[in-house]
Amino acid sequence: MVGLIVLGILVLGAVVAVSAYNRLVELRNRYKNAFSQIDVQLKRRYDLIPNLVETAKGYLKHERQTLDAVITARNQASSAAQRAAGTPGDAGAMRDLAGAETALGGALGRMFAVAEAYPDLKANTTMNQLAEELASTENKVAFARQAYNDAVMAYNTGREVFPASIIAGSGGFAEARPWEIERATEREAVKVSFA
Repeated sequence: MVGLIVLGILVLGAVVAVSAYNRLVELRNRYKNAFSQIDVQLKRRYDLIPNLVETAKGYLKHERQTLDAVITARNQASSAAQRAAGTPGDAGAMRDLAGAETALGGALGRMFAVAEAYPDLKANTTMNQLAEELASTENKVAFARQAYNDAVMAYNTGREVFPASIIAGSGGFAEARPWEIERATEREAVKVSFA
């Protein structure tokens, strides 16, 4: 009789452990999928930027430094996004990506500020369409970031509760880092308007 009770407790413990492990795997996969949605939007944005710069080049001949800064920032952000996509949730990769995205936003902001002084560029249909696409993509990135952060929060909460916390420590379920904005100036949206 005592043997059956012990066996029942062991079976129940194994079921709880397997359930906790499977739940952690599910939550980890959700935040990785959420990051892949950010990655899709960032790639779309990175693909738009060279077209935007090429369109502006003809008008901003004397602003070569500004255009080069945008392309450099775009390339750095793209590289940081690729590193983060390899290990979404990794603290260092997410910090690097957030910093690179901030630099890109600043460079784009400077380019749009300079473009304001060129009426022909402001009236250019292609430039307006690209700016509109970029603004739409910025909104999609913001929604994807929110979904990612929600998934990271659910994962981190799931790995901290008992009994999953025991499984998380021994099963290699490291804490995931949300996409955080550390400086107030980084919270400002890139202004994309030629109106």
